[in-house]
Amino acid sequence: MSLVTLLPFVVLIGAMFLMTRSAKKKQKQAADMRNQMQPGSGIRTIGGMYATVKEVNDDTILVDAGPGVELLFAKNAIGAVLTDDEYNRIVHGVEHDLKTDVVPDDASSLTETDESADEAAAASDDDKSVDLGKKDEPADEAEPADEAAEAKTDDEPKKTDGDSDAK
Repeated sequence: MSLVTLLPFVVLIGAMFLMTRSAKKKQKQAADMRNQMQPGSGIRTIGGMYATVKEVNDDTILVDAGPGVELLFAKNAIGAVLTDDEYNRIVHGVEHDLKTDVVPDDASSLTETDESADEAAAASDDDKSVDLGKKDEPADEAEPADEAAEAKTDDEPKKTDGDSDAK
């Protein structure tokens, strides 16, 4: 057999090896994540339910899904182990203090105070408004232009979509 005949088989086997290797790597990462669960950790199941881990066993975990609701899940049913901040944000709606991280949308709030903003609004009321629209033409000149446009449209043949009775 020649090298050209064996080349497609070698490439196919190499691709299959790389695909199974990456799948095994992802499975190992998921297993490590599930093994790091401790009582008190927030989790999300593969079905999308959020709960708190109450007890961890070899193949199962007991979770607290609400007041008086305890559920038993297989470890494989856990989609993600969440950090405390992320769990509180999603489940309880508790946000960390964002006031220190807030950036204003525009710079005007950084440069103007309330008093200077009020003064600027009062000054803009005193200025004349500028009309940027088209000015009206005198009535004498506007009518002949309209009549000429109407006459022009009457002289032009009317266009049809091709359905005519003429042969």
